[in-house]
Amino acid sequence: MSILSRYLSREFLKLFCILLFAFLTLYLLVDFIQKIDDFNEADAQGLMAAYFFFKIPLIASQLIPVTTLLSVIVMFSLMKKHNEIMALKSCGTSTFEISKPVIAMSILISISVFLFSELIVPYSSARSNHIWHVELDKSNKEGLYGQNHIWYKGEDCIYWIGHFDSKNNTMQDITFYFFDEEYRVKERIDGRKGVWKGDRWEIREGTVQKLLYDGGYDFSRFEIMDPGIPEGPDAFVRTVKRPEEMSYWQLKRYAERVSLEGYDATGYLVDMNIKLSFPVINVIMIIIGTVIALGVKKGGTAVSVSIGVIFCFLYLVTLGFTRALGISGVLPPSLSAWMANIVFLLFGSWSMIHMRI
Repeated sequence: MSILSRYLSREFLKLFCILLFAFLTLYLLVDFIQKIDDFNEADAQGLMAAYFFFKIPLIASQLIPVTTLLSVIVMFSLMKKHNEIMALKSCGTSTFEISKPVIAMSILISISVFLFSELIVPYSSARSNHIWHVELDKSNKEGLYGQNHIWYKGEDCIYWIGHFDSKNNTMQDITFYFFDEEYRVKERIDGRKGVWKGDRWEIREGTVQKLLYDGGYDFSRFEIMDPGIPEGPDAFVRTVKRPEEMSYWQLKRYAERVSLEGYDATGYLVDMNIKLSFPVINVIMIIIGTVIALGVKKGGTAVSVSIGVIFCFLYLVTLGFTRALGISGVLPPSLSAWMANIVFLLFGSWSMIHMRI
């Protein structure tokens, strides 16, 4: 490693650590002010330290791209102010050669962020969410999927539930299909409402169709009946796991399971691909930060940092927009996750190629 590479790497890492610590402290301070009343109302002050401790890894992983961008902007702006960039250019050093050490550092940061997000963030996020949603506020469930339009496959039967109320243990607009050995529907039960009675379901206001020996069906109405199904309310409750609580492979398996159970897993597939694309933005931010720092002619570090913040905002807006397109099905999940990176990489590369200092 050349003297220039060691110097740039050292200065970049120094600024990176200082800014990350500052941003993390500011974020935690604001979050603490917003949530201290909730902990006081729940008389759970002892949980505060654990909650914020377990939240740090997720916050850090989200702040690293911003820190990377602003670190390279500040570093090159200060070098430019002290005429160090001019000295390097006069020696025939190209813009790419100047930025190559920090690009290499950003690749290492991207790999580290991915591994950190795979190994540390899922556990810590699950713990902080558990403290907030369960230990702090026991009245709220952590979330459910499938409250509406539930398909459930039991043993030799399939249930369709229009709406399931997990708090009151009731279901609306029910259809139960029971199959024989030849997978023919031997019985179908339709009901307006189902109520859990502690050890059994009570179906109200419905119809029953039973397969006869001649292949036809017997039809009858009922006001109240016991369908005799073994599943209780817990069978129809599914706890939503947040993407940050899972690694890439866990999220992949979770999406596959949700899809097999008949639910739309598009959102999970998009977030699964974002787990791969998001760490890469650190490399792209280095390229854009170099262009901003070396390309701004007037205003110095303050103007460069302001432009960098605007680019961070634009990236988040673009990522949010393409993610929404992916969830809605307009874009494939992989393309929606990588689209923002592709756009900003093309812009940064083009700007660096055509930049003049």
